[in-house]
This record gives sequence, structure tokens and C-alpha cells, in this order.
Amino acid sequence: MSTAASANSTAAEAALKLGRQARQASRILMSAPDALKSRALLAMADLIQENREALQAANAKDLEAARNNGLDSALVERLKLSDKALETMMAGLRQIAAMPDPVGSQSGSTLRPNGMRVGQMRVPLGVIGIIYESRPNVTIDAAALCLKSGNAAILRGGSEAFHSNQALAQVIQAGLEAAGLPSHAIQVAGTTDRALVGELVTLTDYIDVIIPRGGKNLIARLAAEAKVPLLKHLDGNCHVYVDEFADLDKANNIAFNAKTYRYGICGTMETLLVHQNIAAAFLPALAQRLIAHGVELRGCERAQALVADMKPATEADWETEYLAPILAVRIVDDMDSAIEHIHRWSSGHTESIVTENLAKATRFQREVDSSSVYINLPTCFADGFEYGLGAEIGISTNRLHARGPVGLEGLTTYKWVLTGDGQLRG
Repeated sequence: MSTAASANSTAAEAALKLGRQARQASRILMSAPDALKSRALLAMADLIQENREALQAANAKDLEAARNNGLDSALVERLKLSDKALETMMAGLRQIAAMPDPVGSQSGSTLRPNGMRVGQMRVPLGVIGIIYESRPNVTIDAAALCLKSGNAAILRGGSEAFHSNQALAQVIQAGLEAAGLPSHAIQVAGTTDRALVGELVTLTDYIDVIIPRGGKNLIARLAAEAKVPLLKHLDGNCHVYVDEFADLDKANNIAFNAKTYRYGICGTMETLLVHQNIAAAFLPALAQRLIAHGVELRGCERAQALVADMKPATEADWETEYLAPILAVRIVDDMDSAIEHIHRWSSGHTESIVTENLAKATRFQREVDSSSVYINLPTCFADGFEYGLGAEIGISTNRLHARGPVGLEGLTTYKWVLTGDGQLRG
């Protein structure tokens, strides 16, 4: 057997083992009481606090390797387990533990003419595979959301965060053990072998859905190879439209925050659209502030005429998710033009309008077809924690099943439940 064939065989065996163990654990989790699931989550939060130094020491190995390998600064920032990142993890775990358990809840109950009652019950998806890059916080977010929603999970992080993820895996296992839940309920793959990913996404007998989180290349690869259904978005080409009826000071702060809060997240504004009637009063001041912050501006001809330091935008700029201090700027004739631009170039992730005109705000939210549409807010709010979901397992631009930040309910489906008293179909 060749070396490549041997490696593929090993990856297939490893994936099959993970899948079988996850499926077995899922049978227990689907009926596990909320008290046990929440106990495990609270234990994980306490363990992060107790093991803070060890977690950051493991993370330091990943950060050093990332810098030595020339990883982009935005990706290095996403990789870091700072004190704030750990606090956010713990807060997310405790918030999810306190949330109502969606499993077993019933809705849509109706009484049929024959006295039979028909309803729907929320149930776990089963086994979820999460393939992700760089961000070790995803390990905790995914574990927490899958566990609370009664799903078993197989987590496979990127090689950039290998040491961090393995340290977090120990926290997760200890938390499960403290609650008496199966150790295979949440499995963190102990390898960076890319072949394992290729095997996992074909395990239709054992994995019910794959959720990829990472760069466009990763997600495109999985979309091409997967036999298991994917819950995904390819990129976050997000827009802010500043309307002619905007409060300009408010708009300045919103646009600045939308671009500079963090460059490496999918909710970062990548294109700014400005109504022509307020462009001269609004754009130069914002541009000066952004340029002073190190943001490179690329604009249409009308925008360039107002900002001397703005580079010309190409057509590629309108479709690019930069994940960097670069912003595309276009002056538009009216809201119709803004909506048309968004429909043409948006990735369907998150868009926002800044306006004091309620009718225009309402129309924008109704007509813009993205997974999240805001009024007077920066697009960087595109995050499950900010939505009150406790955390998110990903952001979906799919139209089926779940859309936008995917929290607990997005990780469940339903079954029909009927109750009668001996009725017969005649």
C-alpha cells in the first residue's frame, strides 16, 4: 500500500471511529435532562477560570507558530486567547446554561375535528460536525451550543490553533465527566490531517450536518466534497448605507465602528454606500477619521472627488471580503441604487441602513434579502452572543433550516407529535 493510500485509510478509520462514538453518545444526549447539560456547561466555565494560565500557555505556542509562519495579522488576532476572550467564553457558557432547553418543547398544537391533537416537538439534529479555522473560541461555543441542544459534536479545528484546541478539549471532557454525561458527546479531533476532514464530510450514516467556519477556500472545498448537508456561508461582504435622512454624527460613529471594531470578522463592513445628497457633508470627515486609523479607502469617481487620499475602486472591490483595513466606498443616487448595489454584490450576510426616516428604514429591512438587516447599527453586531443566543455555532446564509447566527434553536429540528383517544381513519 502506498504512503498516500495508507494515510487515507488511517483517516477513514479515525473518522469512522469518531462518527460511531458520536452517534452512540447522541442517543443518550437526545433525552438527557437539562439539569445535566447545564451542569456540564457551568463546570466548563469554572474550569476555564481555574486553568486560565495553562490555556494561555498552550495558546502562546500557536501564536508563536502563527507569527513564524507569516500568518496574516487579522488571523493572528482571531487566534489569540486573551483575557477578554476567555471571559467571553465563560460568560457564553453560563448564559447558554441558563437558557431554556429547546429540546422537547412543543408548538403549533391544533385540535382536529375528530378530536385528535396535532403538534410539533423540537428535537436535536443528532450529530454535528464542525470544521473551523484559527479561532479557538469556536471550540467552546460549538461544544456549548451542541450540548445544550442535545446534539453530539465532532470538532475539527485548524492546525493554527491545535495546541489551544487540545487544551480546551481537556476542559470540555472534564466538564462532561463532572455532569456524568458520555465522554464522546463532544469530541475534538486530535489531528491536523486534512484527509480526516475529507472523510468526515462523507459520513452520512453517522453525521447529520456539517457546519464549516473559516475562509472561503475551506468552505468551497467542503461544498464540493461533502455528502453530509452543510450549514454555511462563504463570505461576509457586508454593507452600510448612509441615507439622505441620516443623523451624520450617528452615521459617522456607526460606519467607523462597523469597519474598525475588528477587521478579521465576517460582520465587518466592507463597502460603504452614501446618498449623493449628504455625501459632501458626510464623507470627508469620516474618511479623515478612517485614514488616520490606518484604513485604506477605495472609491468610485464621485467619492474620489470628495476625498483626495482615496484610491480608485475596481469592480473586484465591490465583491471582496477584505478582512483587512480596506474599505470600498460608493456614492449612490438614492436608496433604490443602494439596494440594487447590495443585491448585485452582497454575499447575503449582513447589511445596515443609517437613517431617521422610518418609512425608508422599514422598506430597507423588507427589501434587502440578507440573513441580517439592521437599522442604525454597525454590521459588526452580527454575532450570536450579541443577538442574545449565548453564542453562535456559525452564521448561515442558507435559505433552508437556519439563517443568520445559528444558536440553540438552529441546532434543532422538529417532529410531528399526534395524540388521540382511539380515533380511526375511515
